[in-house]
Amino acid sequence: MALTSRRLGSGPPLLVVLQLDRDGWGPVLERLAREREVVAVDLPGFGDSPALPEGITPTVEALAAAVAAWLPGAGLSRPAVAGNSLGGAVALELARAGAVGSTVALSPIGLWTGPEAAYALGSLRVAHAMARACAEHPEWIAGHPIGRTAAFWQLVARPWRIPETAAAGALRNLARSPGFEPTRRAAHAYRLRAFTPEVPVTVGWGTRDLMTPPHQALRAARQLPGARHVSLKGCGHSPMSDDPEQVTRAVLDAIGG
Repeated sequence: MALTSRRLGSGPPLLVVLQLDRDGWGPVLERLAREREVVAVDLPGFGDSPALPEGITPTVEALAAAVAAWLPGAGLSRPAVAGNSLGGAVALELARAGAVGSTVALSPIGLWTGPEAAYALGSLRVAHAMARACAEHPEWIAGHPIGRTAAFWQLVARPWRIPETAAAGALRNLARSPGFEPTRRAAHAYRLRAFTPEVPVTVGWGTRDLMTPPHQALRAARQLPGARHVSLKGCGHSPMSDDPEQVTRAVLDAIGG
């Protein structure tokens, strides 16, 4: 299927998997593009990419398969890949499938228990309702620190610091992504199955992650023997907004940049 992507910079390719977090990735992409050709792709049903064909449930595995099938047409052969949250889980499934040369997964979903999944996905449902309620005027929420905190507290350690334009863009993306609700429902059952990576894999976890708390990183260490595990100091679930420089360095260190 056709997926929407954009390219920045030059050098060895780095695929960045985007979903609801694409506005948060902005400052990191600019930094990564100083050393890499960054190919930022919207997952099916998010951003500007169409949803998966009718009848295909948007599980993590199905989303990863769609990205893997898209790679050759985009001129990419086993690139390095990075992703956060849902994108992090997709990046890990791409590593499992041997479709990429290395993987960086930031706070990937799927290392949760049933109650933890219900909490995380339930909080996103509330955020989705808020975004849809102000879809025509996201600045009503994004224009004030209290509004940004109410909208993004579960994702970012310091949501009041998110730039107004980035917050408004994130709310628009959340409100208009047709894949959000079916993917949210499908994600509840997703659990990362243990595997021994045959390519370099790095898992990063924000020390102030409220959505997938840092104790889930211990499960990641058990499920992914041989992977490298790093802490992102002072960062929340979507660390790109909290500390773009720290995230950039973590990604480049992981892929040899």
